[in-house]
Amino acid sequence: MSRKLSCTVITMNEEDRIERCLASVRGIADEIVVVDSGSTDQTVEMARGFGAVCHFNAWRGYGQQKRFAEDVATNDWILNLDADEWLTDAARREIAAIMADPQPDPEIHGYRFDIRHVYPGRSKPRLLADSHKYIRLYDRTRCRFPESSVFDEIKLNPRNMGRIRGAVLHQSLRSLSHLMRKNVAYYRLQTTEIDKAPNLLLLRMITEPFTVFFKYYVLKRHFTGGAYGFAVASTIAGLRTYRLALLRRSGKSRASG
Repeated sequence: MSRKLSCTVITMNEEDRIERCLASVRGIADEIVVVDSGSTDQTVEMARGFGAVCHFNAWRGYGQQKRFAEDVATNDWILNLDADEWLTDAARREIAAIMADPQPDPEIHGYRFDIRHVYPGRSKPRLLADSHKYIRLYDRTRCRFPESSVFDEIKLNPRNMGRIRGAVLHQSLRSLSHLMRKNVAYYRLQTTEIDKAPNLLLLRMITEPFTVFFKYYVLKRHFTGGAYGFAVASTIAGLRTYRLALLRRSGKSRASG
């Protein structure tokens, strides 16, 4: 007997990209659950047009929002996607085969995806695009997202982890200004959960922008993105300085309090 699958998506003003995400799971998910934190655009209406069950949940943080989605889903097997992500055809085929397998491996509690980044305005990754590997298809009775505002990664023992070879595509940036706004908001959340020594952070503020630029431009291969790739790496390096300054200021405040 095939297993039932719920796809969960958390949203906030995603009308420009929610359709692409939901269209990619049509036909493989038995249920689509959208948890919205107060969109003022057409996100919820568009999701309902895809047959999604929509819930409102006031924003507390990334992990908490995804855990709420797990709780309201009706199936134990969860496919979690962000609104700015979509499945490739290869990933769709693999997920469908896994869910239809009449004799699934009971030791596999979740599957890891290769999530590849796509620049704004493009439909596929650049040459040698960087990627991350995350568990996004999983049995919620075996593992869950953490109860954290900033950390939203499922952890599994490697022996209980399968792999989806087909990629998930991720277009997290709408523009460079969006990159800055998104990271500033995330870094402010981090100050509530991360506590570092202020003097150590001062040293990192001097050196880290250069190492971060090298990491993104060379190691993550944004040099293949031309001028835009250079701008992305430079912006991220500058944002990292801002993050360290925020953490240093919040650390000093806690120390003086």
